[in-house]
Amino acid sequence: MGQDIVNNLFELLLHIKQLKNKVLLVKVGGNVLANQISKDFFAKSIAFLNCVGIKTLIVHGGGPEITALMEKLGMKPTFKNGYRVTDEKTMEVVEMVLNKMNKDLVATLNFHGAMAIGICGKDVNFLIAEKDTQHGDIGYVGRVKRVNKDLVNWLFEAGYVPVIAPIGVGEDGTTYNLNADVAAAQIAVALKVEMIIFMSDVDGVVKDGQLVSHLDVEEALKLIQEGVVKAGMVPKLSCAVEAVKNGVKRARIINGNDPTSLLATLFTSQPIGTTITNR
Repeated sequence: MGQDIVNNLFELLLHIKQLKNKVLLVKVGGNVLANQISKDFFAKSIAFLNCVGIKTLIVHGGGPEITALMEKLGMKPTFKNGYRVTDEKTMEVVEMVLNKMNKDLVATLNFHGAMAIGICGKDVNFLIAEKDTQHGDIGYVGRVKRVNKDLVNWLFEAGYVPVIAPIGVGEDGTTYNLNADVAAAQIAVALKVEMIIFMSDVDGVVKDGQLVSHLDVEEALKLIQEGVVKAGMVPKLSCAVEAVKNGVKRARIINGNDPTSLLATLFTSQPIGTTITNR
């Protein structure tokens, strides 16, 4: 038993050495943040990464919470190709919800020792965005045009964990609603991170009832084109592919419902989730 413990520590040390001083981006969804137990475990995991010298930044979503508040206010959420149609009133709700979620997550991270700081695209013009017209006119929906890398580097040097709410600002001051998965991938590319991890509500990419542990870009695109990958996994896998195609070394999709999945996928040899690489 003692030998097993020592071997596990040696394996942990090896993985830490490989990731030390590298930048890791974690996109976390509402399924993790809606449950206090899973949110606490997530915060402890991030605190551990920070403690061992792995530079981590977090992008969080908030879709279900935005929809819930809109319905409570008597507003009808509308979607087009998976994107929320965002008029002025909807944008106000988006900002309200995401800013509250951001501060709540930051508070939890700090409670567990992670030294987190919350930011959105409006802070120091962190995320300069432009109107997204790929899906027609869907209102104040944007895509990232430019990332203030100096801000992130300064925060890392000071030992902070940046927690990013997906709100962008146009060069004319317009506020934009950013899809969290898309924004995470675009930020990962801009910062040239070592790895981007999408914490989903499923184990990863599934084919013929079996988890696929590894895909290269071509294989991933083929699964999307052939309709093997369906529903909510399509945008996540597409974003993972875009990140890897544009310079991110690895993307990984894991199940955020398992509170141990983040540390397990980074520090053990177990095949956790689906990894996407160029080859």
